[in-house]
Amino acid sequence: MSDALLPPIGMLAELTHRCPLQCVYCSNPLELLKADKELSTEAWLALFEEAADLGVLQIHLSGGEPTLRPDLEQFVSCLARRGVYTNLITAGVGIAEGRIERLRDAGLDHVQLSIQGAHAPTTEKIGNNRGAHEKKLETARRVVELGLPLTINAPIHRHNIEEVPAFIDLALSLGAERLEIANVQYAGWALLNRNALMPGREAVERQVEIVEEAQSRLRGILAIDFVAPDYFAIYPKACMGGWARDAFMVAPDGTALPCHAAGTIPTLHFERFGDRSLTDIWVNSPAFNAFRGDGWMLEPCRSCERREVDWGGCRCQAMAIAGDAAATDPACIRSPLHSRMATLIGEANSVSDADDFRYRRIGRA
Repeated sequence: MSDALLPPIGMLAELTHRCPLQCVYCSNPLELLKADKELSTEAWLALFEEAADLGVLQIHLSGGEPTLRPDLEQFVSCLARRGVYTNLITAGVGIAEGRIERLRDAGLDHVQLSIQGAHAPTTEKIGNNRGAHEKKLETARRVVELGLPLTINAPIHRHNIEEVPAFIDLALSLGAERLEIANVQYAGWALLNRNALMPGREAVERQVEIVEEAQSRLRGILAIDFVAPDYFAIYPKACMGGWARDAFMVAPDGTALPCHAAGTIPTLHFERFGDRSLTDIWVNSPAFNAFRGDGWMLEPCRSCERREVDWGGCRCQAMAIAGDAAATDPACIRSPLHSRMATLIGEANSVSDADDFRYRRIGRA
């Protein structure tokens, strides 16, 4: 490994695409993998061992719904033995009694629970699962009772943006340590449903004021992370901390990618663990090196003083909106295509039926 390339710190492990919910904002790809395409228990364990050898310090166990994997406790135990911090990202629906206890006993460090609405009708509408809201609240209570740190993840879009104050109250009432107000990023099923999900500018501005006030008021009581909406931004975010800079993800079939939506870039080929080692992929993969650092950048990114702040923004967003993964992220005000963001917001806000969205389903695009 060269001096310029450091080991990855974090990894997102998408253990499965299967899920009891069908959330319309899901960032997973339109072609969801079925169970027979998932890595075996032995393959995941080997992958986690190599990730620890590579230097990964924290692994987010996600999906789909990771608790649908009966071997999840084995994964947590393996990572705990290697000293890797584990965060379970769960929908909190359908978790068998005693399962959270077993995961805690295996060494689980943290639980991140996604809640689609602060109120039951919103949760059930977005996830297309009746009764899901109360199941999520019960999961949250069990997690806190067991002494595990709890983060509430609130994916924000047009259908729940006015519930942000209620999300804050809900996180406090559940005893969560952290609340993530995460405006939806438009990839996968979320991109398919963008016109139905995009909020208006006034609602976004109200949201910012509410979150900033709550962050100040609740400092030391509830940590509130805010993921701003790219389409309303002046400057882009450093997606995943920068392309293949300090983190990566692995899909259910073992394909390693620099970020969630990287597979939407048609010019790149991504290798699978097993065909190549994780270390080889991290260091030598042409796809991982395609947008690493700043040598690939075009103007205005190449001469921008922010190039090592946002690392050019999101390559997948550039692909989706500019049609070129090497283009300046259109979220940036310095992009020649920045006006497209306002156009897309206007198109979405002109849609008469905001409930005209397509639910996430395995085997259907």
